[in-house]
Amino acid sequence: MASVRPKGPLVTFTSALLPTSQTIPGRTIFLEKLSPKHADDLFTLTGGLESSRAALWDYMFDGPYSDAETFKASITLKSTSTDPFFYAIIDRRNSLPTFGKAIGYLSLMRMTPDHLGIEIGNVMYSAALQRTTSATEAIYLLAQHSFHDLGYRRLEWKCNSLNEPSRRAALRLGFSFEGVFRQHMIIKGRNRDTAWYSILRDEWDASLKAAMEKWLDAGNFREDGGQIKSLQELRAELV
Repeated sequence: MASVRPKGPLVTFTSALLPTSQTIPGRTIFLEKLSPKHADDLFTLTGGLESSRAALWDYMFDGPYSDAETFKASITLKSTSTDPFFYAIIDRRNSLPTFGKAIGYLSLMRMTPDHLGIEIGNVMYSAALQRTTSATEAIYLLAQHSFHDLGYRRLEWKCNSLNEPSRRAALRLGFSFEGVFRQHMIIKGRNRDTAWYSILRDEWDASLKAAMEKWLDAGNFREDGGQIKSLQELRAELV
């Protein structure tokens, strides 16, 4: 008699959707489809070869860029891509000189609608965005959009295993570490071992979404901009 081998639970589902050009609104930023019109703003914040600017591109697939025309060509090419699908991050903080301007970009990528998996990648945060509420809100907006507008059940985050800031960010945001793919890629002539992280929709709906919304709420910040409770503290309260 043949043995019965485990096969995993059956899944009733509808294939997920692909991103469209719809704008995704937030409190401190909004996301819109990347366009050549964003190139000038982005080059002002990320272009050039001085060390602080060049370092932004250390773990990116392209860059750095020394001239505006080459950079604009790269943005134009990205704007035509459907996977990755790129979003410009537009500043809504009207007290800042970057108000209304593109201050970074990121993408949804490696989309598999029939398997309900999607990834956030190509995250380019200028100095105007790094370590701000807006940086977290950009990820929140794409996570919520991926799970509840597009219908995915698995959201991935991958980065060079040497990229410690990205790895810390993944854990802070609630992604679970799944391991390292050794010798996964060759980027700019260098080996890349890739660290993999994920959030499942069940985890998002259970507590991660609510914790992030509580952290992003204006009431969680003092007048000087300091947080009252950390994201990790808020997650612990909701478990």
